[in-house]
Amino acid sequence: MKSISGIPASYGIAIGPAFVFDRAEIVIETYSIKDPAAEWKRFEEARKKTHLQLDEVYLKTVEESGEETAEIFNAQKLMLEDPELIKSIKTRVEKDLTNIESALYETAESYAQQLEAIDDEYLSARALDIRDVSSRCLRNLLGTTDSPADGLKTPSVIVAKDLTPSDTVLLNKDFVLGFCTAEGGSTSHTAILARGLGIPAVVGAGTEIEDIQNGEDLVIDGDAGEIVINPDPDALKEFRNRQEKFYKIKAEAEDVTHQPAVTTDGHQVEIVANIGNVEGVQAALDAGAEGVGLLRSEFLYLERSSLPSEEEQYQKYKTIADAFGDKPVILRTLDVGGDKDIPYIDMPREANPFLGVRAIRLCLSRPELFKPQLRAALRAGHGNNLKLMFPMVATVDDVIKTKEVLEECRDELKKEGYDVAEEMDIGIMIEIPSAAIMADQLSEVVDFFSIGTNDLSQYTLAADRTNAQVAQSASGFQPAVFRLIKGVIDAAHANGKWVGLCGEMAGELLAIPILLGLGLDEFSMNPPAIPFAKQLIRAISFEHAQQVAQTALNLKSDTEIREYIQIEVPEVNLG
Repeated sequence: MKSISGIPASYGIAIGPAFVFDRAEIVIETYSIKDPAAEWKRFEEARKKTHLQLDEVYLKTVEESGEETAEIFNAQKLMLEDPELIKSIKTRVEKDLTNIESALYETAESYAQQLEAIDDEYLSARALDIRDVSSRCLRNLLGTTDSPADGLKTPSVIVAKDLTPSDTVLLNKDFVLGFCTAEGGSTSHTAILARGLGIPAVVGAGTEIEDIQNGEDLVIDGDAGEIVINPDPDALKEFRNRQEKFYKIKAEAEDVTHQPAVTTDGHQVEIVANIGNVEGVQAALDAGAEGVGLLRSEFLYLERSSLPSEEEQYQKYKTIADAFGDKPVILRTLDVGGDKDIPYIDMPREANPFLGVRAIRLCLSRPELFKPQLRAALRAGHGNNLKLMFPMVATVDDVIKTKEVLEECRDELKKEGYDVAEEMDIGIMIEIPSAAIMADQLSEVVDFFSIGTNDLSQYTLAADRTNAQVAQSASGFQPAVFRLIKGVIDAAHANGKWVGLCGEMAGELLAIPILLGLGLDEFSMNPPAIPFAKQLIRAISFEHAQQVAQTALNLKSDTEIREYIQIEVPEVNLG
């Protein structure tokens, strides 16, 4: 038996045979070219194909791990558009007359090495992003698609020097018991994606794990950051006992997941799902979702080369709404721009796209984009409990303009003889601090709020969540964010309106007692989190949650709040 220490990255115990993930290196030849224009055309075609592949991986990750985790791939798309990177590649092709494969590889590797040289864990970890996206583009240029993942045929513990985001997402999760890597830290993509998938992981374990052979017995302790190779019988028994304890908690939660979320003193809240396509419907229903708190309409716009028609949108929205029957389905209108780019929608390059023409701003400026979606939603809402929600609203005027377009669409459809939803609840996402501050006035012109903590946190703390240097500062556990949430809930309740939350925090056990105590009415999360969330809410009292929330609002940091909750609400600990 041998034990190797690493960095704990994702909770749980994994026990099984090793599968050594060893990707063959791409062989890059360097040679002189005579037609730079033709070479650049090859690059543009490969880049376009890479964009479409990243869209596909993004959607897959949204379904498996959530939107926040999937942002990795939107960030990679932005890297492919980085002006300095593109300029450097183009110089090598046009001035040095170097073939595009060599120009791309040399430029990307230079950038990656510069990041690795910086004494900062977050920045150096992003070197892997550069290599991942450039490798994908190179494989498209070379026409190769080989992946070691193809050899994964039985449940195994994945062992690797490191895993790119693409490697991790595209593995067949039915055969992945856990991860261990030689490199990486708590912010590496292996760690982020493993947590999103609920798969135990240990990272940064050093070169010793490179001696592990295929088929050797392994134990991954994601709590302690320990990798045990060929454990002896006593050690294996202890690990199996701990594993069984977690499975028991999970099974108990799943057994009662179709029961309502009611606290011990009788306070009930709604637990609904975030979904990103038709395929996500069954997983949400199986998990006990009481509806859909966030239906991301982007799934209809990605992985294609032209806009979806009104009829296509109508059919998809209706299929999802029909599946949930009387249960509510909240459709978020198109939320692109910022870090979400759709190649066939002509959007000018912006110095700061997060503060530019995105989401509702884009839709209001492009009626030909917006109206077909609204028309489809109004048609699909006939006879169903479909609600509409608009993202990135900053002012009351945004809502007024949006509702005017909606009524225009309703009038048009009626004249054309369509059946439409005569009454449809209209809500907005609270993602911008101005909306949180003006929640009292906004609650007078909408039916509900849904708080998007991913964006609300980054805008409140002026920390771009896709920028490795500051992403950790964009934490929803900062007291400032909780205070804004409290203000939004109080303002809405004063006007008789309800408030949901569809950001990643809704499904995070440490956050649930605080949000519950602040008076949140609806928690919308990825389906795998639903059983645990319901179990936690049923285990605590609303009165206690209110006391916990009040104390949390007066703490001074993210760390203080997390530590306080773990002690004050022990039910958040899954063993």
